[in-house]
Amino acid sequence: MTAPGAAAELAALYRDLHTHPELAFRETRTAGIVADRLRSLGYDTTTGVGGTGVVGLLRNGDGPTALLRADMDALPVREETGLPYASTASGTDDEGRTVPLMHACGHDMHVTCLLGAAAELAGDRSAWRGTALLVFQPAEEVGRGARAMVDDGLYERFGRPAVVLGQHVAPLPAGFVGLGAGPAFAASDSLRIVLHGRGGHGSRPETTVDPVLMASATVMRLQGVVSREVAGTSTAVLTVGALNAGTRGNVIADQAELLLNVRTYEPEVRDSVLAAIERIARAEASASGAPRAPDISLTESFPVVLNDAEACARTRQALAGLVGADRVVDLGPGTGSEDVGILADSAHAPCAYWLLGGADPRAFGDTQDFETLARVVRGLPSNHSPRYAPVVEPTLSTGVRTLVTAAHTWMPAP
Repeated sequence: MTAPGAAAELAALYRDLHTHPELAFRETRTAGIVADRLRSLGYDTTTGVGGTGVVGLLRNGDGPTALLRADMDALPVREETGLPYASTASGTDDEGRTVPLMHACGHDMHVTCLLGAAAELAGDRSAWRGTALLVFQPAEEVGRGARAMVDDGLYERFGRPAVVLGQHVAPLPAGFVGLGAGPAFAASDSLRIVLHGRGGHGSRPETTVDPVLMASATVMRLQGVVSREVAGTSTAVLTVGALNAGTRGNVIADQAELLLNVRTYEPEVRDSVLAAIERIARAEASASGAPRAPDISLTESFPVVLNDAEACARTRQALAGLVGADRVVDLGPGTGSEDVGILADSAHAPCAYWLLGGADPRAFGDTQDFETLARVVRGLPSNHSPRYAPVVEPTLSTGVRTLVTAAHTWMPAP
C-alpha cells in the first residue's frame, strides 16, 4: 500500500505533469522526469528510445520478464476543466502551427501510476521475482510511438517480455477496472484526401471545377459506406473530421482537403472500407471533371488491440482480488484505438490491457447496476474532451496498485 506521504507526492507529480503537457515525440520534460525518478529507484534506465521513449529495467533474480507500459504524449486541445492545475501551455505542431496543449486523454495519469508502481516494485523485492521492463512510450496519439520504440531495438536491447501489461484511464467510476478478452480497442486508420479543382471567380463558376462541391458530394457519399457496404454483423466507424477549402466567399478554390478516420476490428472489413473510400473519392473527382485524380494518403494507423484470453483470465482474477470481483467489468470491444498492441505483437507476447476508472465516484451515487453505471458514464466528459480530467483519488492509488498486482501475478515470488 502506498504510504500517505508517497501518495501526496505522487498526486503533486500528477498535477505537475498535467500542467505541462507535451506533443508526440516532444515529451522531453516528461521523459526527463521519468528517467530521473527511475534512476533514483535503482532502475537501469535508458532514454531516447524511439525518439523520446524511456526504458527502465529492474532485475530481481530468475523469473519471467513483464513489460509495463505508459504513454506520455498530450493533445492539441485547449483545456476547459477550470482546475487550479489546468494547462495553459501551447506548442508547435508538425505543420508549424501554434496550438494549445492538454492532457485530454489521461496520459499524465498513466505516467504517474507507472512511476508509483516502479517505486513499489523497487521497495519490496521479496514479493516478486524476474525482470520488470518499464516502457514509457512517446507518441501514442499519432500511432507511431510503439513502432518507433520497437524499430529502435526495444526487444533486442532490453529483452522480450512474457506479457505486456498496461492500463488506460477512462470515465468509469474510480475504483473500477474494465477488462475483457478479445478486441479491446479497434484498429484505426486516418487518411488525408486532397481533391483537385480549378479555381476562379465566384461569379463565373462555369469556368471552374469547384472542389468544395466535389468535397461535399464525397462526404455525403462516404456516409453510405458503413450503412450499405458493411454487414450488420460487423462493425465500422467512418468519420470525416475536417473539410478545408478556400479563403473567401467569392473565390472558388483550387483544392479541398478531407481528413478521415476509420475504426474496424476485422481485417477484411478494414480493407473493404479503405477501398470504398478510395473508390468514392476517385469517382466523385471524375464525375466533377477534376483536372487530376485526388491524392489519397494514410497518415496514421493503429492495429486492433487483442487481449489474450488466458492472460486476461489470470490478470482479471488478480485484479478482482484487489478491487473486488463486482468492480472488474467486461465492457466488450471499444471503438477507441491504442498502439500498445504493437508492443505485444512485436514481442509475440500476450497482452492484458485494462481500463482504469477515473471518474468521481460521487457522480454515480450508490448504484452498482452496470446499465445505470453505463448511462452515467455516457453523460460525463470523455477522453479527448477539453473538459476531461480524472479525479486524482482514488484513481491514482488504484492505478498504482493495479499495475503492481498485475506485475506480481506475472512475476510471482517463489
